[in-house]
Amino acid sequence: MTDQTIPDIIYTKVDEAPELASASLLPIIERFAAAAGVSVGTKDISLAGRILATFPDFLTEDQRISDDLAELGELVKTPEANVIKLPNISASVPQLVAAVRELQSQGYALPDYPEAPATDAEKEIRARYDTIKGSAVNPVLREGNSDRRAAAAVKKFAQANPHRMGKWAAGSKTRVATMSAGDFFSNERSVTLAQPGIATIDHVALDGTQTVLKDAVSYPAGTVVDATFMSAKALGAFLSDEIEKTKAEGTLFSLHMKATMMKVSDPIIFGHAVKAWLAPVFEQFGDDMDALGVNPNSGLGDLLERVKDRADIMAAIDACRDARPPMYMVDSDRGITNLHVPSDVIIDASMPALIRAGGKGWGPDGAEHDANCVIPDSSYATVYDEAIRFFQSNGALNPATAGTVQNIGLMAQKAEEYGSHPTTFEIPAAGVVRMVLDDGTVLHEHEVEKGDIWRSASARKAPIEDWVNLAIARQADTGYRAIFWLDASRAHDAELIKLVKPILEAKGVSDKFEIMAPREATRASLETITKGENTIAITGNVLRDYLTDLFPILELATSAKMLSIVKLMQGGGMFETGAGGSAPKHVQQLQGENHLRWDSLGEFCALGESFKFLADAKGNAKARVLGNAVELATQGVLDNDRSPGRKAGQPDNRDSHYWFARYWAEALAAQSEDAEMAAHFTPIAAELAAQEATILAELHAGRGAPVDTGGYFHNDPAKTAAIMRPSATLNTIIG
Repeated sequence: MTDQTIPDIIYTKVDEAPELASASLLPIIERFAAAAGVSVGTKDISLAGRILATFPDFLTEDQRISDDLAELGELVKTPEANVIKLPNISASVPQLVAAVRELQSQGYALPDYPEAPATDAEKEIRARYDTIKGSAVNPVLREGNSDRRAAAAVKKFAQANPHRMGKWAAGSKTRVATMSAGDFFSNERSVTLAQPGIATIDHVALDGTQTVLKDAVSYPAGTVVDATFMSAKALGAFLSDEIEKTKAEGTLFSLHMKATMMKVSDPIIFGHAVKAWLAPVFEQFGDDMDALGVNPNSGLGDLLERVKDRADIMAAIDACRDARPPMYMVDSDRGITNLHVPSDVIIDASMPALIRAGGKGWGPDGAEHDANCVIPDSSYATVYDEAIRFFQSNGALNPATAGTVQNIGLMAQKAEEYGSHPTTFEIPAAGVVRMVLDDGTVLHEHEVEKGDIWRSASARKAPIEDWVNLAIARQADTGYRAIFWLDASRAHDAELIKLVKPILEAKGVSDKFEIMAPREATRASLETITKGENTIAITGNVLRDYLTDLFPILELATSAKMLSIVKLMQGGGMFETGAGGSAPKHVQQLQGENHLRWDSLGEFCALGESFKFLADAKGNAKARVLGNAVELATQGVLDNDRSPGRKAGQPDNRDSHYWFARYWAEALAAQSEDAEMAAHFTPIAAELAAQEATILAELHAGRGAPVDTGGYFHNDPAKTAAIMRPSATLNTIIG
């Protein structure tokens, strides 16, 4: 039953908190799976692993590793794929540079990341590093569309144990600021290709100089191809204006971006915000800061480090800061601001957290304040704006009575913006950018100025059709209100509507679905769940990402506990462990206090679905028994409050894994579907129960003291295992 070439289940090796948790959880999974003849293998998609796989020519033979991401990219295109994907780092430049430095310190002779490549060799190295930045993993693995929802057990627990919600004060000044012109939304053009085509993207400067930005971009027939740009001039004016408005309103200035995923466009926009914030400093010392290697795209933290020995520049920065409104803080105790690091404030996490807190953000004084939430591009800013308006009028959502918003998301085959990195460019000179097909047809054309950000994105016909059919199936299964979040006034969405409506009509289900622009869909969904009813949000790729944080954080207090199923288009399955990022603060707490508060509930949910998928795909009835028992174990963890606490001294991730293993074994011992499995797990369950006190004491030994994982991005497996598996008794039982 076990395929020796391809393991039955692939469990991904990732980064930060979920990777630390894997050191404890994965041995349990492997032990239990083996009893059903299920093999579990791993593939390394961590940032460090991707760096090492990209530069084998700089490494010794024993340091080289396989390109696991590329291998997984091929596997997910087959019916055999069964992948449990944990959250991985989508690296910003500062994260990438830090990871490279750590690997270099460990003896890997990697080249430095060239900030300003000059030679051909440096340009080649930079190009290789650029393939690792941002959302490098998801577009490769997501060969299917997304079905994300709160698992029944998780939703039930959240309603029975409602989390704290911030109060919306009367007269709340919190608002969303977004561009009304000159942004990606207003400049977007879109067309559906009747025939397959190959496009060239070129730039023609005002003096006639022609530069090919990208050639041989291939599209099959039926592809929706978009092109748009953001005006640097309009962006700069907008940011400057909002800084002044924020000061007049007496609120916090906060910028909300997705610099990790939108790895080309959003760091540039972030850099514009840094320059706008420190505009007087750049006007006076711009040349000096250029000479010091300052790149505003890397954030205020990097800038301050580079100019720290220039007293005159530091004095000018202090004076500018005093004249500005207070800034939204990532860590007020350490002085880490909203603009310090582009990857520190990620919109799909930061905005829901602010909304859950009653529209409040943390200021430099360590207190909560109303905020001006600056989201430059208006494409999806309306979602957050409408949510804030709704709660300002109606008060906070009640998690005890709220219904749920499920999501069916279009993301397969690099659909929409997240697949647009290779076709996003900062324009070098005023002129025209064109997309020209191989038959000479000019597909799209924009007049641009120096510094504008131009991009093209696409969505293929097959993924779109699969997405609509997945939505039809989900609505039929649930009977819930179902809304396509599509704006007829937006060029791209208008093209999608032309494809969606005929499919719904052909299936005879048009009356089961609504089509609304994001603002209207946000209000309709909030009204629905406020009444305790449920709805399905059927969205594109970016909104999938945004909404599967927004609604879970309001409903469940976290998005890390979501059930996230990717039904791969070739028949395989990928089971993502919810949203929620890779939790760097959790790593810092483990290293400082030997306490890991990462909650593996998302992994539990994904694991159960993976086993059940395997049972159907390979006819392994024992795998279904395992999957059903995982659901009971997950319910046990929730019902008995065995999830990790936030503070050192409380039970943590390792405790929750012990209880999960125990409840899993007890469920397997008690089930009557497979007598052999019951007999196998009965003594394991008994021993786990009998040794409870010893195991918990061993797990808690050394808590509160610093520990050494041997690295942050690339830890030492032996050291990490010793930290995360400290109970010899549990290890002996599990094996």
